[in-house]
Amino acid sequence: MRRPIGAGAALAIVLAALNLRPGVVAVSPLIGEILAEENLSATAGGVLTTLPVLCFGLLAPVAPALARRFGLERSMFGSLLLLCAGFALRLVPGVGTLLVGTLAVGCGIGLANVLLPALIKRDFAERVGLMTGLYSMALSGGAALAAGLTVPLASAAGLDWRAALASWGLLAVLGAAVWAPRALHPSARVAPVHAAVDAAAARSVWRSRLAWAVTVFMGTQSMAFYAMNAWMPEILVASGRSAAAGGWILALTNMLGIVGSFVAPVLAGRMRRQRAIGLTSVVLIASGLLGLALAPGGAIVWAVLLGLGQGSGIGLALTLMVLRADSAARTSELSGMAQSAGYVLAALGPLGLGFAHDVTGSWTVPLLLLLAGSVAQAVSAWVAGRDEFVR
Repeated sequence: MRRPIGAGAALAIVLAALNLRPGVVAVSPLIGEILAEENLSATAGGVLTTLPVLCFGLLAPVAPALARRFGLERSMFGSLLLLCAGFALRLVPGVGTLLVGTLAVGCGIGLANVLLPALIKRDFAERVGLMTGLYSMALSGGAALAAGLTVPLASAAGLDWRAALASWGLLAVLGAAVWAPRALHPSARVAPVHAAVDAAAARSVWRSRLAWAVTVFMGTQSMAFYAMNAWMPEILVASGRSAAAGGWILALTNMLGIVGSFVAPVLAGRMRRQRAIGLTSVVLIASGLLGLALAPGGAIVWAVLLGLGQGSGIGLALTLMVLRADSAARTSELSGMAQSAGYVLAALGPLGLGFAHDVTGSWTVPLLLLLAGSVAQAVSAWVAGRDEFVR
């Protein structure tokens, strides 16, 4: 029996999206405590925050293959189960289990990152802008909740940092519960993704200049996002603010990201070309990074600019994966490519910032180095924003 596509499918997508950032962002407000207790350097902290992002890239090519083999719903359910396992492993004492749990979290999110745009293309082809807006808004909302609530809730409940990280697993359990019946009875409204694409078509995406532009835009905006979510509280602590204030300013950044991540896809879905939106996001991010590097006292202003820029950047990147593809199958392949190479590039952000801070002893030079990525982001936004499909 065919299940109608509507509010239930939209709710399942939004709930899954809410789970795709807390497992990474919740580490940031606790990073000082983690490094102190485990006797780790800033570079090691960069590794801890980079691992999930690297997993996003390495697992992205696997997701289309899983979708062709098991279907989108079952693959999505499996990714949420893997995410639950990662949260549970973080409860076990020891640096080794922390790293293994972080790897599992990264792998689960990496698969879901690719599967959700394909689901949107398949089930909401006539409402791509709206659904991608809701999806990316949920991403930013999950990041904002993790940034702002992890420390206060842990303090109120008397949790140590391990339990504080693992507590976000409850949201993953809820997500898996919602997707379980969908995995048992997958949608038959449209042909499954594996019926519309073969290996040759999948490889051809990697030879497309337009696909590479989408990939570079995805990677450069993600590099700034994850670098800031990893180190912004520590940068603000170094400028004289408390750890709690740093966490709340990061939460403000992500809350404003909700606005950008919803508005950008809705506008992009109504436009033939998306260049103006892409360049606007670049200017906002670059201005925020420059301000934070040269005048950290104005952190609230820079947080506003970064939040709006990063939100519109991820919203547009996800929308481009759908708009530049002509089918759910092609969306899956383009999304896999953009998030594979894109997140490998993004992984340089947290690790590079931590390493540059260890070398220079300040945050100014690392932030200026991160700012240099805005040039590549601007060029890729111009190319990826043109009105055509990946061939």
